[in-house]
Amino acid sequence: MGTEDKNPWFALGILAASAIAWFILLIGYFRSWVLLIFVTKRNIETIKAEGICREAKILSAVKIVSPGPGYESYDLSLSFKNLADTEIIQKTSVNDSKPHERRYEVGKKVDLVIDKELKHIPYFIFAGAEVSIKTTRLAFIIIGWVLLFAIVVAYYIFSYQYESHGTGWRFLSFGHPLLICPVVLLFYRYIGGLIFNRIGGTSLGEAILIKFKGVKTTAKMINANQTGTYINEQPMIRFELEYTDSMQQVRRASLKKIVNLLDLSITKQETVDIFYLKDQPERIAFASDLNEIS
Repeated sequence: MGTEDKNPWFALGILAASAIAWFILLIGYFRSWVLLIFVTKRNIETIKAEGICREAKILSAVKIVSPGPGYESYDLSLSFKNLADTEIIQKTSVNDSKPHERRYEVGKKVDLVIDKELKHIPYFIFAGAEVSIKTTRLAFIIIGWVLLFAIVVAYYIFSYQYESHGTGWRFLSFGHPLLICPVVLLFYRYIGGLIFNRIGGTSLGEAILIKFKGVKTTAKMINANQTGTYINEQPMIRFELEYTDSMQQVRRASLKKIVNLLDLSITKQETVDIFYLKDQPERIAFASDLNEIS
């Protein structure tokens, strides 16, 4: 069937689907590239004004590539009490504008301010942190987004001029790049979000909440069975756990987790350290997973 014989409504449907997919993708990029800068600045200012102060001990400090002259950057491992007064270990990075003061050495202590609500990034900041927006960098980001938008519009115009041959948008099909490109990018963005926003068997937001508001305890391993699900050939295990909460009540809870084949020995352990929320004790997470959050 030639392009002139195609149903024009079908072509317009493909055009609409393509435009919607590009719109969702570009708006997503604008939010993560531009709006997130202002949102983060607002969140930091809110934490400084309303957050909870904690003193943290530096367990490890590894120097990394600095963002510019006059700065030194470190990957830190910190130990401090969370909002439930439970000791936790937290990984983070810091840019030191006063390296001569040697504030971020192992064994030294730093002051933190934790967000009481834990709904937005960042969840905590260093006390005394100053936040500002670099207008030059922001301008380049906006220009980059505008260029991307212009490229997409230009491709629509180019395709129409060189592929329509006087038949309008009938040249469009499910396999055309105008539809395939945004759909594939959205798919990988969605899959990437599912993979990178999970800690063990728990969503990142849930893990953050449990870590910063939870209580640590030791749970008894009742059972550990494979669910039949595999991710990258790694099995998902369902753990049945029993523990005693701070009110001396015995609780049972289950947790699913993708386990590396080299770490299957965890299923043979008699006990395992977990965190749970006081007001919702069925919400739990493995302590070992929470330690990896940065």
